[in-house]
Amino acid sequence: MNLGRLFEFAAERHPERVALVQDKRRWTYAQLNQEVNRMAVSLQKLGLGNGDRIAVLMNNRMEMMVLFWAAQKIGAVFAPINIRLSAEDIKYCVNDLEAKALFFERTSYHAAIKDIRDQLNERPVFIGLDDEGADLSYPELIRQGQDTFEAVHLGGDDLSVILYTSGTVDRPKGVPHSHNNEYASVTAHIIQQGYEPFDSTLGAIPLYHTMGLHCFLSIMMLNGKFVVVPEFDSYEAAQKITEEGISCLYLTPTMYHDMVNDTRMEDFDFTSLRTIGYAGSPMSKTLISKCDQLFRPEKFVNHYGSTEVYTFTTCTDVRKKPGCAGKPGIHQNIRLVSPDTEGNSEPSDIVSPGEMGEIIVDTRSVEAFKGYWNRPDATRKAIRKGWYFTGDLGVFDDEGELYVIGRLDEMILSGGENIHPHEIESVLSEHPAVKEAVVIGEQDDRWGQIISAFIVPKDRSVTVQDLDLFCKEHQKLSNYKRPRKYVFVSEIPRMPSGKILRRKLRNREMIHLLNEEGSTWPNY
Repeated sequence: MNLGRLFEFAAERHPERVALVQDKRRWTYAQLNQEVNRMAVSLQKLGLGNGDRIAVLMNNRMEMMVLFWAAQKIGAVFAPINIRLSAEDIKYCVNDLEAKALFFERTSYHAAIKDIRDQLNERPVFIGLDDEGADLSYPELIRQGQDTFEAVHLGGDDLSVILYTSGTVDRPKGVPHSHNNEYASVTAHIIQQGYEPFDSTLGAIPLYHTMGLHCFLSIMMLNGKFVVVPEFDSYEAAQKITEEGISCLYLTPTMYHDMVNDTRMEDFDFTSLRTIGYAGSPMSKTLISKCDQLFRPEKFVNHYGSTEVYTFTTCTDVRKKPGCAGKPGIHQNIRLVSPDTEGNSEPSDIVSPGEMGEIIVDTRSVEAFKGYWNRPDATRKAIRKGWYFTGDLGVFDDEGELYVIGRLDEMILSGGENIHPHEIESVLSEHPAVKEAVVIGEQDDRWGQIISAFIVPKDRSVTVQDLDLFCKEHQKLSNYKRPRKYVFVSEIPRMPSGKILRRKLRNREMIHLLNEEGSTWPNY
């Protein structure tokens, strides 16, 4: 079994059902499969086949979906790259892949490709949505193709995709997944999110992110309707939910945040929504409550996983236990082990019940990768004795359900105390004048690190003294955990997945200050 065959099964099963919607255009499964076949034949004529990597630099769009399925049919490896990466990182990824073809749109061409095309180690075929900067264009390949396609023999262990990790500290790392990996991950996603045949969703998370890819594949396997969203906008998203009768949402907390805080949402009807899920970063208790009030879903799922192993855990109803990541997924087993920033923990170093530990994941799972692309050093660090060390910190509650506390490398050491940003962020987010709060540790000669809080205010009249008093009196936050510095900013820098770019905050990059940086010095 392979993904290309699964798509053919779906197209034959319900050929007349709508598969894709983008703007005013609609494609049935039969029409989409015909376009996929034409692309597959043209790619083969270019010499592309089993194991060849195809780099893709596009926003979500119909042409990208066609290319994905065409690659699966001919045995090529679909390798989408984050179009928001720097030109240098994009060059690194294309060289790392030794890509034989590079697909792009006009935006990514002007942002990066035209500057790096003469610096690549190998010369891929440049394929654009139009002729600008391209050896061939997408329309040319479709015209040159054929409606019928002769199947290629592929095994479940053949590579299907390579996704690149965020690369917030190191160079992006390629994560290869086989057809079996992807099939298992999609099956798990369908079950864990509570999807049903013919469900519909918004394709708002980019396909270069594991969340976006598996959301897309799940809907295709169910003969559902995938409404493509090239650039997320809360008002436009609400329009599409209403107009298309969307039944399921799978978005980042940032996207939900934008929607529930948009005063225009009262103009829309969300009664078609049955299931909403999120992943990528934590969701505050306040945001969970607002989402429940606005969308009123039957299911509200927190999915916790990674590019390397799609599912770690899922919480099937986060309303009952806000912040809970739940139990291991249907293909998964996890442990908490003694945290060690030097990477010397062993899978056998299991912490006692109720203690915090680093979350590790069993790589015998069919959803698990086998190692990074061309990075044996990173693989040895991440996978030890059959377990993937996530770098995340967590704790089990009395019912054996996981709560993710934060990143091992984000732990703040102040005055000899280990402090985790998420606990402080959760308190600050409860203040009525705070729209968003992010906490980091900054170097200090006396304390080692001090706690700095970056605040996006709802009300610009809120002061440092207001927030410190709130932490001290209303939430009973321990004195040593109270922030020593408050920085008011217009927004928090994030990756498209919703992951916070704490390094940018630490270096004061990509932020717009709303005040002179204020400090408060609590009496410890």
